[in-house]
Amino acid sequence: MTDTGTPARTTPAAPSLGPKVGSAARWSLLNTVVMRLGNFATGIVLARYFLGPEAWGVYGIAQTVLLVLLSANELGVSLAIVRWEGDPRRFAPTVLTLSAASSCLLYAVLFATAPAVADVLGSPEASGVLRVMCLCVVLDGLSQVPAGFLTREFAQGRRMAVDGLNFVLSTAVTLLLAVQGWGAMSFAWGSVVGNVAALVGCCLAAPGTLRFGWDREQARALLKFGLPLAGASMLALGVLNVDTMVVGATLDPLALGFYVLAFNISGWPVRIISEAARRVSFAGFSRLADSPHALAAGFTRALGIVTAGTVPLCVLPAVLAAPLVELVYGARWLPAAGALPWLMALGLVRIGCELAYDCLVAIGRRRSLIAVQGLWLALLLPALVLGARGGGIVGVAQGHVAVVCAVVVPVFLLALRRGGIRPAALVRACALPLLGGAVMAAVLLACDRALGDSAPALLATATAGTLAYAVCLLPARKTLRG
Repeated sequence: MTDTGTPARTTPAAPSLGPKVGSAARWSLLNTVVMRLGNFATGIVLARYFLGPEAWGVYGIAQTVLLVLLSANELGVSLAIVRWEGDPRRFAPTVLTLSAASSCLLYAVLFATAPAVADVLGSPEASGVLRVMCLCVVLDGLSQVPAGFLTREFAQGRRMAVDGLNFVLSTAVTLLLAVQGWGAMSFAWGSVVGNVAALVGCCLAAPGTLRFGWDREQARALLKFGLPLAGASMLALGVLNVDTMVVGATLDPLALGFYVLAFNISGWPVRIISEAARRVSFAGFSRLADSPHALAAGFTRALGIVTAGTVPLCVLPAVLAAPLVELVYGARWLPAAGALPWLMALGLVRIGCELAYDCLVAIGRRRSLIAVQGLWLALLLPALVLGARGGGIVGVAQGHVAVVCAVVVPVFLLALRRGGIRPAALVRACALPLLGGAVMAAVLLACDRALGDSAPALLATATAGTLAYAVCLLPARKTLRG
């Protein structure tokens, strides 16, 4: 922030930024892989032995409401810690005050309206879970400033320690309560305990940052900067979570449980790549924002790398959906497999959209983001309702893919082009990974027909498909490594 109290771009990237970003990216990827594998394993244990589809449906409703609230709980002002120039400790106390006040207000409104919200979403029993789980809104609001300092400093090693503490405690509490028959409430209390641990960990990793204060001019500039971002973020999370609301309100609780599981499965591999990239992408793009050529080159290369990493993780569960769901979760969860291929396709496209979102935020095109996300949500809602009525959870997943491919991707490409990033370069960056994905799918289908669905056969099939994909990417190995 400048002396006049208005946001300003950070200076262009220093020569030493590359190694710093590279180190942060490696730590972030390791962190995300470890956390996601841990969550994946926990989900398998819970789904196979302790929680049925109905409990997963209640959890899905609570998680959806929580994510929507988290998108607005600090009014977008915490991104100034990462984005604005100068010493962020000058305006961090005002950021913390705004974040804490808004998150407490949101929780108070949610607490009062929880029964009505749960009833509208088709899950009246979710009311108590909502009230407990959404305590995370307040805890997240308090942790935004110290977490922002870690992101600004590319301190992903310390962030991994914080996330590890969160995971261990939240998982332990969730499993303990699930064993004792607490159902969906075990997720809620596990999340609260984990977020308390994360808040403490962030404060220890970034000491001196949890300090309240107030400056009227700073607050005015922060709200001017943050409110458009909070609006865009709410729209973005609305896009990702309106399907759960539609399924809950249109179909039965059993279908909701199957859909939530399928959506969670589709999210694990994508988030391994996406979360690792997004923890450094916004800060990295911000450093390049004053150099259009460097920004275009950096974004194009980043998109190529994340696409190459994501394609095999999406193709494998999409092609082998039914045998994998039965092997991992059990036969009672097989109805979830119908929606999984479409949701994996959605996840693959979504990772590119999320990277584009970070880039547009970094170059200050907040109005474009709001327009894109608003259009996406406006078209998605009727598509999902029609899909649910015509094809159940499979129709919902198909509606997602139809809207994102036919409308959202072209609009994002147009917005990026106006920011100086040529669509043709992006197509070239993604062409080889997508071709490799098509070859991998063909190999998987052929091997599945020839070998069957036993566990050893699935392992051999997955190995053959992965090797085929790796061979296809050999011509781009230097680009992906460099």
